[in-house]
Amino acid sequence: MWRTDDTLLPPAESPIVEVLRTGQPALDVEVAIERPDGSRVPALVNFAALKNGAGETTGAIASFVDLTERKKLEQQSLRAQRMESIGTLAGGIAHDLNNSLGPIMMSLDLLRMKITDPGSRELLTVMDTSAHRGADMVRQILSFARGVDGKRAVVEVPRLVGEIENLVFETFLRHIEIRTSVPPGLWTVMGDSTQLHQVLLNLCLNARDAMPNGGVLTISAENREITPNDERLQQNPCAQPGRYCMLEVKDSGTGIPPEVLENIFDPFFTTKDFGKGSGLGLSTSLAIIKSHDGFIRAESEVGKGTAFQVFLSAQAETTPPAEITPEPERPPGNGELLLVVDDEDPMRRMTKQILEVFGYRVILACNGAEAVAIYAQRAGEIAAVITDMSMPVMEGPEAIRILQGMDAKLPIIAVSGLASTTYATQLADLGVKHILPKPYTAAELLKMLKEVLAGTGTAGQKPAPVSPP
Repeated sequence: MWRTDDTLLPPAESPIVEVLRTGQPALDVEVAIERPDGSRVPALVNFAALKNGAGETTGAIASFVDLTERKKLEQQSLRAQRMESIGTLAGGIAHDLNNSLGPIMMSLDLLRMKITDPGSRELLTVMDTSAHRGADMVRQILSFARGVDGKRAVVEVPRLVGEIENLVFETFLRHIEIRTSVPPGLWTVMGDSTQLHQVLLNLCLNARDAMPNGGVLTISAENREITPNDERLQQNPCAQPGRYCMLEVKDSGTGIPPEVLENIFDPFFTTKDFGKGSGLGLSTSLAIIKSHDGFIRAESEVGKGTAFQVFLSAQAETTPPAEITPEPERPPGNGELLLVVDDEDPMRRMTKQILEVFGYRVILACNGAEAVAIYAQRAGEIAAVITDMSMPVMEGPEAIRILQGMDAKLPIIAVSGLASTTYATQLADLGVKHILPKPYTAAELLKMLKEVLAGTGTAGQKPAPVSPP
């Protein structure tokens, strides 16, 4: 048995045997060194023979390099590469989901115009809310996949908590009791509601996993003001004095041991079994909270549960009461002829139907090459082009370049189901200023189309205006 300091190297597979037999060194050999306590340490070993005056091998000497940290870095690199691949895959899936959600959202616009009874319109509102939430989730996937910043607006904290409460109530098993506490007069928070939705949902999922036998999950919100002498400033390097809206997710579960609690926000750190957790949930949540000028605290006691407190920078103004959203404007056309280019048949047909209902005439093309061929034949009639960016045969940017070569003043709306930054540079170089992200509503399409056509003359117009039903 061969020993060095407090480590023990199993001799059966050790290269030292070969060094003693041949007298030749063995360099850069990766071995697992077993310590007396039974743990194993990866190491890089160089073996050299010890010889006497007659040149006979009498022993061996070894030098070690501990590979523990290097192996950890390699594992993190492999995980990062895997996450990059997952991000690319997520971007493609999000693109397809946007193409699926687009016709649904535009169909709801048409149905709302035709259906008048209150019960059915209420169902349409529920469907519309769900579709928009799905679209927001897709944008969040794209944000994760491509690093796109979300839009910031006033977040209605009571509504945010209510949505999470409904979601966990419908999806969690009934042996978990859901409680919420949201007092009136909460301060205003500026942020991305979808990202904050993701943070709360992730914390609720962790709470659920900590209560395999059931328990109580409490979601609460309250105003907190942190003074310069507050101990939380020393405990959290990201914390600053000021006003915060504090969101707390608390469970009565198994709790987190102290040695684990200090590592829970590290990327790729997870206590879950292989395949059941990536170790990115809390680290992603931490990144989102920091981007909202906030910080997060975790308090836990083994056997008594865990509480996560999310502090979001707030203003003194209270959250305004929910207002009735006015019906969005849907400006009609005046018989203009439009060229709609998209490789997705449902998107083409639904866009055509929407535009025709609102007084436009429409020609369809399934890719850039077909669009160029159609425009070459009917250039004098077509008032504007609405084209997707990602298509087979000929993509949007190339088609736009050729169309602009035919008519430099041609009004163009670029449509994309990918992140807005994907084609931003190309479109900026082409001078295209109107970009419509998928999925879009009929109101969004009609409003942008009206802006594009404003002041562009009367090409492709019919003499009599057409009013929508």
